Amino acid sequence: MKLWDNFELTDPQFLWGLLLIPLLATWYIFMHKKDTARLRIGSTEGFVKRSFWAKSKPLLYVLRLVGLSALILAMARPRNVEVSTKTKTTKGIDIVMAIDVSASMLANDLRPNRLEALKKVAVNFVSKRPNDRIGIVVYAGESYTQTPITSDKRIVMNTIDRLQWGGIDEGTAIGMGLGSAVNRLKDSKAESKVIILLTDGVNNMGFVDPKTATELAKELEIKVYTIGIGTNGTAEFPVAKDNRGQLVFKMLPVNIDEELLQFIADETGGQYFRATDNDKLAAIYDEIDSFEKTAVEEFKYYNYQEKYRPLVLLGGLLILLEMLLRFTIFKSFI
Repeated sequence: MKLWDNFELTDPQFLWGLLLIPLLATWYIFMHKKDTARLRIGSTEGFVKRSFWAKSKPLLYVLRLVGLSALILAMARPRNVEVSTKTKTTKGIDIVMAIDVSASMLANDLRPNRLEALKKVAVNFVSKRPNDRIGIVVYAGESYTQTPITSDKRIVMNTIDRLQWGGIDEGTAIGMGLGSAVNRLKDSKAESKVIILLTDGVNNMGFVDPKTATELAKELEIKVYTIGIGTNGTAEFPVAKDNRGQLVFKMLPVNIDEELLQFIADETGGQYFRATDNDKLAAIYDEIDSFEKTAVEEFKYYNYQEKYRPLVLLGGLLILLEMLLRFTIFKSFI
């Protein structure tokens, strides 16, 4: 922190009084020359012992002007201000991000692919919500909780960074992904509960019907934002692995059950979005971020340290010293 960052003058209008100082100095010089008389003498031997004090006479006026300056500065009331803040969250939001990690998320119609594009946007979304608790559910042919609801954003962002395809049955079980997310929120005490469900396909696996999971979310007053990710038309999808274990891609039609995603959003008071490219995906998460805001109250506490007292003391002492010298040592020269 810079020296002057917490410094202020309570009554800065008194600083105009400092303009009097150069005027008084000019007046003194003018009057001193006017009142000085010339005397012709044959020898200055009798004045040698007192010449130092005679030459130091202007010191009296300097002391008076410095003392007056200090008093004027004191009248402006300089002080240091230390500000401390305390925030109070008045409305908490619990959010679960249900993310499709099926093989189709490796399609490269988003760059470098759908999953990597999502991870970047999701991490940015989490970083902008310091006052909320967030959990991660992943699903493909089945679903599971990757990270329970937590306020530790570092854990959540690390979880998102490590998301990858594989290690889970293939398919797209939207109903199970939604159901797992609802299960994470059913005991939440937050005033607002939100699910962000992202998929790039059609529900074709799982034993939980998406509409049943939707009804449960509705009963628990959980708002669901749904996102269909994928370009319009065709895209390169992974279809197999070659003999070196590398994925083989093939142009296939993009097929997203937008009717289902719209139904889920409408029934729960959320909204459906379609992300056809990286920019649109980022814009969608920014829009959701603007919809769901946690109300935060900020209280500021001010601690003032008055600095005028030393200036009053300095000014008073200088003027007193000037008076003492004037009526003692310099009395014979005035």
